[in-house]
Amino acid sequence: MTSAAGRTSAAGRLGRMVRQVQAQARVPAISAAVHRADRPLWTCTAGGTGNDTALDEQTRFRIGSVTKTFTAVLVMQCRDDGLLDLDDPLRRHLDLPAHGELTVRRLLSHTAGLQREPYGDVWDTLRAPDTGQLIAELARAERVLPTGRRYHYSNLGMALLGHLVGQVRGGTWAEVLTERVLTPLGITSTTTTPGPRAATGFLVDAYSDEARPEPPTDFGAVSPAAQLWSTATDMARWAAFLADPAALDAAGRVLDPATLDEMRWPVTVTDEALWAGGFGLGLILVPQGDRVVHVGHDGAMPGFLAGAYGRRGGEGTPGAFGAAVLGSSGTAVELLELPHRLLAAAVEHDPADIDPWRPGDPAPPDVRGLLGRWWGEGFEYVFSWHEGALRARAAGDPPGKPPAVFAPVPDQPDVFRTVSGRENGELLRLTRDSAGVVLRMHWATYRFTRRQETFDGFDFRS
Repeated sequence: MTSAAGRTSAAGRLGRMVRQVQAQARVPAISAAVHRADRPLWTCTAGGTGNDTALDEQTRFRIGSVTKTFTAVLVMQCRDDGLLDLDDPLRRHLDLPAHGELTVRRLLSHTAGLQREPYGDVWDTLRAPDTGQLIAELARAERVLPTGRRYHYSNLGMALLGHLVGQVRGGTWAEVLTERVLTPLGITSTTTTPGPRAATGFLVDAYSDEARPEPPTDFGAVSPAAQLWSTATDMARWAAFLADPAALDAAGRVLDPATLDEMRWPVTVTDEALWAGGFGLGLILVPQGDRVVHVGHDGAMPGFLAGAYGRRGGEGTPGAFGAAVLGSSGTAVELLELPHRLLAAAVEHDPADIDPWRPGDPAPPDVRGLLGRWWGEGFEYVFSWHEGALRARAAGDPPGKPPAVFAPVPDQPDVFRTVSGRENGELLRLTRDSAGVVLRMHWATYRFTRRQETFDGFDFRS
């Protein structure tokens, strides 16, 4: 167990990291937070808001494309409630003059090939279209790549998904977001407008210490892609939810944990050569090595940068573990790496406490006889009973690799379904002799026996 002094030392390290980025990257205001289930919320601010309000943990910043993660969750809620299917074309739910054949799934994963922005020079004029204009000009927007060819980021695509949510729910995107996500999760400082205590966004001059305020922007019909303002405390909580929803939403009021598992599954890599990052359904996935992944999103708007990520996997990772960093400079890209560094440093210097092992219930009688070593495809596997479930792993698997986990198939004796890990979804069938002893098993149709056999059943030791 980490001592109080150790935790204080770890918090000091995190604070120094934040202040170092603020000073070296020249960020007028920076706010950071780390959320974890086993410790009090940690926060740190440095700098000033650039206006008459004091900088503290309640100061709001523009979070830009972190907004997309909220829109993605709203879409998945609609799917879970039977209002749409991920493979539905947009035209099934929206009356569009073009691109109605693109599917919900492709837009969520940025693999639809749709151009990045709405038609026109939005970033020159800083005037985003309203909904009517966005839809009317959709025919002038290009599909710049064939659907499914590769990752291509699209604010326009996410905007269309936000309007789809409003259409099927019978409200606006903002109304549905507040009612179905922000309020249930207690993320009460996240809004579509800056409010009276927001930081000013700046462009910091590359060759002097001048910081010039950026003009305020309203993203109009593109709001589902980038409109939100928030605090670091709210965003750290949100990142923790994306990584470990059951810890923050045990009743599944916002989203079933299995649905977030689906969202976190990589659909595409973002760089075909590096494979250093991926994209799921609305979520950025950043592998950290040793079976650890950070899940969340970055955001950038004029005068602001933001990053919010939760951490999954790895020794020492606590439950509901998320970090967020928000800053009032549009060019301090060092800020975007800081959430990942905070998560790694918190685990290194203040890891989760180790729970002691305690004896559990024995395996059921009908399972007990199949525990132990089996051979399949010429390789050795170990079947065991832990935490109330049948499990299997290859004998040579590294300790950190998750096992396959099985669940009984109702009304089918001696048949199990793989519910996670290797061969997820496949059946495991047992074959017994007249005395009830398990002679062989078939997992995903491959034969498993107590001795190593060739595929024709020959036991080379007999």
